[in-house]
Amino acid sequence: MTNESTSYRQPWLRGALFDSVFILLPGLFALLLTFVLPSAYKYTDEMPTWGWVVLVLLVDVAHVYSTLFRTYFDKERFTRHRVLYTAIPVACLVAGVLLYSMSALAFWRSLAYLAVFHFVRQQYGFMRLYSRAEARKQYRKYIDATTIYAATIYPLVYWHCSPGRNFSWFVQGDFVVADLPMVRSVALYIYVVIVAVYCVLEIGDIIRYSRFNVPRNVLLFGTLASWYVGIVHFNGDMAFTMLNVVAHGIPYMALIWLLKEREDGVRGSHSVSTTRYLRSAFIFIGVIFIFSYLEEGLWDGLVWREHASVFPLFSLLPHLTSKEILSVLVPLLSLPQSTHYVLDGFIWKRGHS
Repeated sequence: MTNESTSYRQPWLRGALFDSVFILLPGLFALLLTFVLPSAYKYTDEMPTWGWVVLVLLVDVAHVYSTLFRTYFDKERFTRHRVLYTAIPVACLVAGVLLYSMSALAFWRSLAYLAVFHFVRQQYGFMRLYSRAEARKQYRKYIDATTIYAATIYPLVYWHCSPGRNFSWFVQGDFVVADLPMVRSVALYIYVVIVAVYCVLEIGDIIRYSRFNVPRNVLLFGTLASWYVGIVHFNGDMAFTMLNVVAHGIPYMALIWLLKEREDGVRGSHSVSTTRYLRSAFIFIGVIFIFSYLEEGLWDGLVWREHASVFPLFSLLPHLTSKEILSVLVPLLSLPQSTHYVLDGFIWKRGHS
């Protein structure tokens, strides 16, 4: 026996308050809101304009642009990784144009699966961060990883095996879906067994060591709840988007900000430091919101024509429908997203600084 129970410290990234508000609880808060939504938003494809603005514009698209502060806006880091940061958007644009030239569906389907991979890996990444101080045996690390992947992959399997979902990742039909009840049943059985094994082992740790990793377990069970409820339990565009986007976008932006404040040295307790901190936070939020608005305005004016009330000036732009033009324009407008998904696989690796 060791004295783990007396020496154990919770592995917060910044502190209990910051981690809880911006990383661990956004998904759980969205979960509570989802249950009180009108039925139409839980079981239909209806999405109010205000919901789209808050969830898609100010969270989903905004989190993409927060990556700029760890890549292209960081002069030293950009200098060290100039080739990588230049090659990835070029490769993404070329691949996007080729795919869209084949078919619009091929493009959106490829982007959707790339996005899904990014979303799933983020939850695994946070699990690793909150396990970083634990001397866990190798088999326990495998179980942790298997459980967080099960929390995200089972709902995705259910989605792929259940036609008639009232939501999509980007556009209707971007996922390959077929009615496969047997696959759903087997996947559910595996899912339940994995989660049960994890719970039994965690309870064993509590009994043996009086030790409970709060952030890791809140992250895990929050992921289990939000992904299951958003995809399996409810069947509505608003419910899915709220649970999918909030639990992903806000923690991602918080992590970028956390690293930015450490590197910039904006965190402090004196009045001057507080002023500098608030100014830096205002610039951070303002920049990503402005970029988000400009991008979505171009999408709406040139392609979608769905939110003219949100982008009145952009409605003056020509509505483009030519496949030849769209085969370049759509991958170009999607470049921030595709670059974000691919680049994110590099910027968090050990040694990338």
